[in-house]
Amino acid sequence: MGTGVGAARRRRGTAAGLFGAALLVAGTVLTSGGAYAQPSPGPGGHSTEHGEGDGRDGRDGRDGGKGGRGKGDGKSRPGDTPATRPGEQPATSGTAAGSTPTGTGSTGSTGPTGSAPAPGGGARPAPAPAPGAVLAIVEAGGSAAAPTAQGLQQALAAVVADKSLGTVTFAVADAADGQLLYGSGENTPATPASTTKLATAIAALSLIPGDTRLTTRVVRGADPGTITLVGGGDPTLTALPADQVQIGGQAADADTAPASLDALARQTAAALKAAGTTTVKLDYDLSMYAGNPQHKNHDGQNIALVVPLMVDEAKVDPKSRDDAPARVADPAGKAAEVFAALLKAQGVTVDGTARPAAAPAAAAAPVLGRVDSPTVARLVERMLTTSDNQIGEAMARQAALAAGQPASFEGAATAVTQELAKLGVPMAGVSLNDGSGLHPGNAVPPAVLVRLLALAASDQHPTLRPVLTGLPIAGFTGTLGKRYGTGSGAADAAGLIRAKTGTLSGVNTLAGTVVDADGRLLAFAVMTRTTAAADTARAAMDRIAARLATCGCH
Repeated sequence: MGTGVGAARRRRGTAAGLFGAALLVAGTVLTSGGAYAQPSPGPGGHSTEHGEGDGRDGRDGRDGGKGGRGKGDGKSRPGDTPATRPGEQPATSGTAAGSTPTGTGSTGSTGPTGSAPAPGGGARPAPAPAPGAVLAIVEAGGSAAAPTAQGLQQALAAVVADKSLGTVTFAVADAADGQLLYGSGENTPATPASTTKLATAIAALSLIPGDTRLTTRVVRGADPGTITLVGGGDPTLTALPADQVQIGGQAADADTAPASLDALARQTAAALKAAGTTTVKLDYDLSMYAGNPQHKNHDGQNIALVVPLMVDEAKVDPKSRDDAPARVADPAGKAAEVFAALLKAQGVTVDGTARPAAAPAAAAAPVLGRVDSPTVARLVERMLTTSDNQIGEAMARQAALAAGQPASFEGAATAVTQELAKLGVPMAGVSLNDGSGLHPGNAVPPAVLVRLLALAASDQHPTLRPVLTGLPIAGFTGTLGKRYGTGSGAADAAGLIRAKTGTLSGVNTLAGTVVDADGRLLAFAVMTRTTAAADTARAAMDRIAARLATCGCH
């Protein structure tokens, strides 16, 4: 390399480094999410999928459903206003069954974000990048030349040869146009584990306006004296008081706070007492979903039965911070039981035990109360940041409903597959069986994962931006919160990489975006099958992504 070229490369590297530092101070981390998962195999013989971070205690900021979104910056949020398609008007009601774009009854409190520990321990000196800064890279495009295949090969040769990776396939693409730049086995299908959620997120946001909210309702039942609790597919509905709601260890804010079952009970009780009723019978309507509610890899920890009515993601302990918390055996029945207790606290007695409704609630049934979830855009962010299996299956079913498919595992897989094909994603070798990635039979080539990420970065699909803002930030949020630390060999890339993780027994995946030394945004996917310890394999994958962050690779 000539002296002039070398000096130019050094200048570009310095500029990129300063740009990365600017990103780190661009906004504060507001964490959001739900349960976490341990990286070791669970009772079902597979590793858990919530949380997937290197730490096993599910703490230290591993949830971050806001994906590092800054608060109070006055900027519009990706997904807040759905883009219109040709011939369409802006949505005024949700396209998914049981969904609405506006909400009443979602409560939450805003609290300080605090200072999360640094990846290697101790106080973190700077917050993680805010989506506004991240999206600025996308929208500005890359002024520098894209890396070359030869440059990438030379840069990655040593890190991809790490034996702890086992069988490894990968792909690197220019996020600006999706062009594949370099790869190995990039078209070979591999088990995606929780990177399946990228497919779920893209399809859901393509099919459903980002400002749609999932509604849980109470209506008058078909029988006199009966009221019906109608499940709307919102797994984040909470029974906790607003001041006890925490997402990722932080108080939820108004943007991410879940809908309140207590608020629903208060509305319902007020309507009943206004009509002179203080005793009712209660049933609950689960007709939104179809098919078998039990996941193939159901273990009662990583995922509960997939039904449209539950509270606090069906956790036995709503406040649990365990990696894979115990789930109740009957999520809908438990939700109805808790709702009955909340009604009683408001002076309305439920006669007997709540039971499943004999028939779906009538469309014209008088509504006694309703509460709405955060927007689909926010739910997608939370799903990706925390690798939330329950939200993953809920979003897949909402996609199925919007596509006219049954809201079942099979219908959701069909809807996602068909929508991705409509978006131009090459589907050869792709096999989907769920929305969360827990199914070991899922198969996706690395080239498809980078194509999904490029779609989210495309200026033709602004409604897909929550896929980028929801990706965990290396060393800071969600399932990457405890990775990229001291001793990992990738610490210099902390804060500069956003990526979705994936873990099943012997399978580790990582797919996301990275800004290279020239300031160009790249999409990458690394998929491995190995007998090495999960933490060891993950660190090796992290070093691959970190290498991309430090080279121009020309």
